[in-house]
Amino acid sequence: MSLKALALFKNGPLMDVACIQGFLDQGNPLARAQAFQYFEQLKESQDGWKMSINLLTGPNKQQEQVKFFCFQVIFHYVKTKYSFADSEQQQHIREFVKHWIQSQSSCSEPDTALIQNKAAQVVCQVFLSDYPSKWPGFFDDLLSALGLGVTATAIYLRIVLAINAEIGDREIPRSQKELDSFTFIKDTIRETCVTKLVDSWHHILVTYQTIKHDVVCLCLDVIGSYIAWIDIGLIANDRFVQVFVTFLSVPTLRESTCDCISQIISKGMDPVAKVKLVESYAAVIKQAGVLNFTGSGDDEDFMVKLSTLVNTMGTAILTSWTKLQKAKDTNGMTIAANAIHDKTELLLKFLSNDDDEVSLAVVEFAREYLQFLKNKASAGAYNGPDSSIVEAILYIVINKYKYDPSTDFSCQDQEDAFFQDYRKSLKILFDNLTMLDLELVFSRTQSMITDTLSRWQSLSYSDVEVGITFLYLLGEAVPNCQGNPISANSDKKAEMHEMLQLLATSGVSRQGHVAVVLLFFETVVRFEKFFAQEPRHIPEILAAFLDDRGLRNKDPHVRSRASYLFYRFIKCLKTLMSSYTEGILTKLQDLLVLSTPLNGVLSSILSPDDQLYIYETAAILIISGNYDSETKLNLLQRLLLPVAETFKTLLEKLPVTSEEQQRREIAKCMNHAIAVTSRTSKAFSNQQTMKVNGCMDVYLQALQIFLGALNLPYEQSVLQSAVRQYLHRMVVCLESEVLPYFPMAAEQLLKSSDIRSIQEFIPLINQLISKFKVSLL
Repeated sequence: MSLKALALFKNGPLMDVACIQGFLDQGNPLARAQAFQYFEQLKESQDGWKMSINLLTGPNKQQEQVKFFCFQVIFHYVKTKYSFADSEQQQHIREFVKHWIQSQSSCSEPDTALIQNKAAQVVCQVFLSDYPSKWPGFFDDLLSALGLGVTATAIYLRIVLAINAEIGDREIPRSQKELDSFTFIKDTIRETCVTKLVDSWHHILVTYQTIKHDVVCLCLDVIGSYIAWIDIGLIANDRFVQVFVTFLSVPTLRESTCDCISQIISKGMDPVAKVKLVESYAAVIKQAGVLNFTGSGDDEDFMVKLSTLVNTMGTAILTSWTKLQKAKDTNGMTIAANAIHDKTELLLKFLSNDDDEVSLAVVEFAREYLQFLKNKASAGAYNGPDSSIVEAILYIVINKYKYDPSTDFSCQDQEDAFFQDYRKSLKILFDNLTMLDLELVFSRTQSMITDTLSRWQSLSYSDVEVGITFLYLLGEAVPNCQGNPISANSDKKAEMHEMLQLLATSGVSRQGHVAVVLLFFETVVRFEKFFAQEPRHIPEILAAFLDDRGLRNKDPHVRSRASYLFYRFIKCLKTLMSSYTEGILTKLQDLLVLSTPLNGVLSSILSPDDQLYIYETAAILIISGNYDSETKLNLLQRLLLPVAETFKTLLEKLPVTSEEQQRREIAKCMNHAIAVTSRTSKAFSNQQTMKVNGCMDVYLQALQIFLGALNLPYEQSVLQSAVRQYLHRMVVCLESEVLPYFPMAAEQLLKSSDIRSIQEFIPLINQLISKFKVSLL
């Protein structure tokens, strides 16, 4: 090839190499910004692409970021201007492409994969513009480069991968014009040169199978990507299958081979043909002994790939069975059903694998298989062998649900997040199992739960946690077992009651582990209707919430969650709490004390947000108790007067505090004092109003105290927000008694020229007018 065209650029303007070097420099934002600015200049320049070619074909060796930069400039030119350029400039680009491939082949240190991939994108854009009309021999030219050696072969594979990413990727939204163009290109390839391409891939696999595994893996990627739109018979034949089987026993090739076979099996085709295709690959793979592979710690990635392959085979057959069912092809359905049943052993093997990633890879297969069994059950064909597999899947789900003994619950890392997602997938399987065979699932799960709760002292925390978890999940899966029972589930309700009674009386809440105690509280709140029907168990649950298992637990996350769940428990069962109210309020006293920074910050075991729930819980107990109005008022005063006194102390302290940080802390405490008072008002309702319960004075007195905060010279943003929220609640809970306080509040809240304060006051005015428009008139 002549380099005359390329030589024309040698006397042109030179690139600013020093500036370019910052293009990929993540550690120097300024240099990176300057490089991007220079890049934008070159994109708009008439000579930017020429300067880039000049630098890339020059004698001096360039750094990787410089090469990447140059290819990016050329890529932009080819993508946006190449198709409009004159034939001479287009020929320059083609000559450069050929020259670069040849120079890479003869270079002792060829470019990295990053640069080769970027160059492949450039070639791909040229291809999209020129093929087949302007460059009909594109693939012949490309294939001729294979004789230049391994580097040229790798570049060839990267180019055809880039081409398929453009013309074959159905996930990328395309215009109709692009779709038509890509369809024409694919049709042309299928008609003219696809056989040559496939032959080249087989040649590469065979030639480099023992000497260059990265190139072989690249070739397998190519085959897997092209199979979607070429004749499957070109790949699904003896010569390729034998190569694949060989590769499955080579550690560095087997993962890519699994991916390739999965993509072949995933090809859209007639359902009967699909089943035959899957069965042919399954037979060959089984014959090779690959599916019996158990692996070691170093084989984790391959086991995941192998599991994914099994998943692909299973779901492909199940999808085919569904299509055949819709087509009422009974003969085809029988063939597919037999193929499915032959894969259940593999399903159970990989689903039960110790590695959760391996197990997760076949969850889709398991889910689709259960749907298949549901269809059989609907047709009256669900039988004993099916039931045995369902039971096996159930026990796998239960076993795989267990936490690893080494799990650190004090902090969640990526592995923990993965396991939680994995658990969600297992829960979906459990739900499907209950829908398929409720009697079997309920019976087996009940036995496990009862056994676990009966001897929890001798079991690991993970076993105990799973026992309680599946009690929770079973309640979710059996509708109405805790509500108004329907006849079909009346026996289930009685059995659920037995398990819940065992949960409440077994002492399992004293197991001690964070996961167990949290789940205990979650479960008792989930089944609060059980305690409404069996109130004798309420004292045991209250004790657990109030001692070191719940609100006083050493773990802050448990304390926080227990605060919310305790509120939920009390709110749901408030009509049954009268005989416990005074005892609960007494035990809550130390948790109701507000932390203040006056004498050094007092360390509360509950966060401010958690304390809000405790205050609301206390108010609910008072207002829903069987007390007269005077007693309710006295109890509410005992709850809220200390808050008001604390607020008044802080109100006096704030204006004389010189240190800004301390003023900010004081304002936060004042805000919290207003918030807890406001939160207690949620205990009232349309029936149990403040007026009916004789509690208005407590809140009006508090309002008068809180309004004093609006006169302070500091921290007005925080304090105004808190007072506004309190006023919102008082408008909801009080009648016209609150109106006299609004003129002073409005004057203070609007005295600032701050536009945000005015905007935030408007909703309060609207609320006031909406409720009291008659009184205001």
